Amino acid sequence: MQLYYHPLSSNSRRVTMAAEHLGLALDLVEINLGNEGDRRRLEEMNPNSKVPVLVDQDLVLWESCAIMQYLADRTPGQTIYPQAPVARADVHRWMFWACQHFSPAVGVLTWENVWKRIVEGGQPDPVELARGAADLHRAAAVADAHLAQRRWLVGDTVTLADYAVAAPLMYLVQARLPLETYPNLLAWFARVQELPAWRHTTPVW
Repeated sequence: MQLYYHPLSSNSRRVTMAAEHLGLALDLVEINLGNEGDRRRLEEMNPNSKVPVLVDQDLVLWESCAIMQYLADRTPGQTIYPQAPVARADVHRWMFWACQHFSPAVGVLTWENVWKRIVEGGQPDPVELARGAADLHRAAAVADAHLAQRRWLVGDTVTLADYAVAAPLMYLVQARLPLETYPNLLAWFARVQELPAWRHTTPVW
């Protein structure tokens, strides 16, 4: 299986963490998003022109959480994607929440504080920073309350949900994410950072 990805993409990080946890050796193909040829190649596989994309024989699959689920389903004996309907629905809930609420809020601050200067040479927009921070506070409060009495998002062990939510926090320091007032969320993230799947997929800045 080939994974077209970029090491600094948090969406790609979700997939590489899941693959690492599952013990799957993917053929990693780095896409240079600043290269016109690479962008055309990416658009041929994914009309959204975004990484990651998984190619498994005739299957061309995009959307990071869908790829994570596919990899887990292909791995006999795995424990990070439960089979029981209720537990699996709970994992889905947090994966969808990550994509719909948490990641977009982090993404605003990551763009303004990290990538905007690199890509466009621009400075952070105070209005956008305020919008991103407000959205992030709303989402972080939900996760923090949920994690008050839990070590992991679903059940008693790490699941795909934890990797899906944790991935954008790879920018915690660089994007200056305002999460200091969410101790349960930060304690959970510290546990994620101790996992081999996190440590073995950490990019070099």
